[in-house]
Amino acid sequence: MLKADLHIHTEHSFDSTMSAETIIDRCMKKGINCVAVADHGKIGGALELKAKAPFEVIIAEEILTPEGEIIGLFLTEEIPSPVSAEEAIKRIKACNGLVCIPHPFDRLRGIKGANHRDNGRLAELVGEVDIIEVFNSRALPLGDPNRKARAFAQERGLLCSAGSDAHVPSEIGRAYVELPEFATRDEFCAALRQGRIFGHRTCPLVHIPGQIRTLKKRLFR
Repeated sequence: MLKADLHIHTEHSFDSTMSAETIIDRCMKKGINCVAVADHGKIGGALELKAKAPFEVIIAEEILTPEGEIIGLFLTEEIPSPVSAEEAIKRIKACNGLVCIPHPFDRLRGIKGANHRDNGRLAELVGEVDIIEVFNSRALPLGDPNRKARAFAQERGLLCSAGSDAHVPSEIGRAYVELPEFATRDEFCAALRQGRIFGHRTCPLVHIPGQIRTLKKRLFR
């Protein structure tokens, strides 16, 4: 069985400082043997980690759109960011990738209008979505976004994922999916359907250092 943290970041993201070596060391200590690296607008960190890690690494990317963030899994090329939600989905599918919506009901980072009665743009996009991230450790507790995400996915028969959204080593493994081993994209979907989700929330204050790092990078760019 795999313990898969399906949403982490490397130093290739503007708000993270984790090197490939740091991630490998932390994963080995935590028993995480599968990760999806979803850096903001980049796949270089995922490619680097895949070349070095002794465990499974899924090439992913967190793409910024006006509607919110969308993750592409099993990508073969980098997708520019920002783009429209429709363009992001089109490019993910052109790679034969999987479309995942991370933290859809988070009050600060969710899909536009997702918390409204009609679920806003999330309901409009859902026909093209493969996976809903139903536990994100960094999701703000306001409105119980993880519970809403799970209910939304289950009502529509969508695959469910979980990730720590780690930006620093101590966050890795705070959320993961326990699932059978897989070798291909389609086998991953079948394994995820059988997955069991485990997770703990991260203290909301963890967002502050990331905001400071982002500000510093912009000031000294």
